[in-house]
Amino acid sequence: MSVSANLVKDLREKTGVGMMDCKKALAETGGDLEAAVDWLRKKGLASAAKKAGRVAAEGKVVAVSDATMGVLLEVNSETDFAAKNEKFIAFAETAAQLALTKKIKEIESLAASPYPDTGRTVGEELTHRIATIGENLSLRRLVCQEVSRGCVASYIHMQGKIGVLVGLDSEGDHEKLMELGRKLAMHVAASAPPYLDRESVSKEDLERERSILVEQARASGKPDNIIDKMVEGRLSKFYAENCFLEQPFIMDPDQKVGKLVEQTAKQMQTKIRVVGFQRYVLGEGLQKREDDFAEEVAKAAKG
Repeated sequence: MSVSANLVKDLREKTGVGMMDCKKALAETGGDLEAAVDWLRKKGLASAAKKAGRVAAEGKVVAVSDATMGVLLEVNSETDFAAKNEKFIAFAETAAQLALTKKIKEIESLAASPYPDTGRTVGEELTHRIATIGENLSLRRLVCQEVSRGCVASYIHMQGKIGVLVGLDSEGDHEKLMELGRKLAMHVAASAPPYLDRESVSKEDLERERSILVEQARASGKPDNIIDKMVEGRLSKFYAENCFLEQPFIMDPDQKVGKLVEQTAKQMQTKIRVVGFQRYVLGEGLQKREDDFAEEVAKAAKG
């Protein structure tokens, strides 16, 4: 039967279940709203929706890449225990690989894409896993890094706590580029540079930093010509601390990242350009769930 959009909306608001599942429930129950709620509950979907209000700040960042494209996907769970569940890991890795294979660049598009061998979308499969695993799960965010030639290297730190992609444009040997790219990705994971290079610093950010440095320099009581030199010197330090290519390389602090890239290019007898990088930290910006473990044990003991 045909189901009105308003009825689907009402059921979704009532249960929190995904739109396609709501539509199917109404079709199966002849448009009866309460019967549709029961149908969803019997399928374990409405109970999954009840978990949607819980904070999901744990989980996993997954990185996948091929020759010229890489994907970072963050999938969240309520607890680290659930993030180690095989079904959770399989879902996250499959969803990330799907985004890479289909070149999907938005999280909404990924959620609406068919999940392999299930007849469900990725979003619907996530709802199914919520009912199975027993925790709120969420597809939080997705980002891609692409190059026209060269490679996109990926690195995952602490089993999914931090994920990094680094894109290198070059005609050089792919394996050697990947080796360099992985080292650079490890550096990004450790140093978290806000910018790629000086040109990447926005005008607003630069002016804000400059105004702060000017005020700091004026507090010294020095004359204006000296203040100008002080500010320029401190801006150079700002670039060195915040621009990826000007940071001291984490594995060799006596060498800047940009110089490492130049030396590697010379050794390979080719040109190498760092196109860009992406960095995800699991749960950044989300409120972490804090449980009193002793209290939970006490409650369990009381039955």
